[in-house]
Amino acid sequence: MDLFQELEKKIQELNISLKKLRETGTEFAEAERDYKITLRQEALKLRSEKGMAVTLIQQIVYGIPEVADKRFKRDVKEAIYKSNQEAINVLKLQIRIMENQIQREYGADI
Repeated sequence: MDLFQELEKKIQELNISLKKLRETGTEFAEAERDYKITLRQEALKLRSEKGMAVTLIQQIVYGIPEVADKRFKRDVKEAIYKSNQEAINVLKLQIRIMENQIQREYGADI
């Protein structure tokens, strides 16, 4: 495969990765929203139903299984999103390297 074909393939991969980033970004945002809603609901329950002191709620609420589960899901979605961002950066670097290689070999501007 020549450099032009490899470059074209990397550009296609970049376009696919950008679409995937949008999907994973949306999933991350949804997970963040779900986590914050659950956190708030559980904190309000502790305050209103159990009469817990506000200073204790911050320590207790994160240990509630539903809150911890939502937080875990949010953290996983964030890690996937950031991983996709890094993959895009790698693809952009590879494209730049290929463009420079083509320019050196063929003296062509891309």
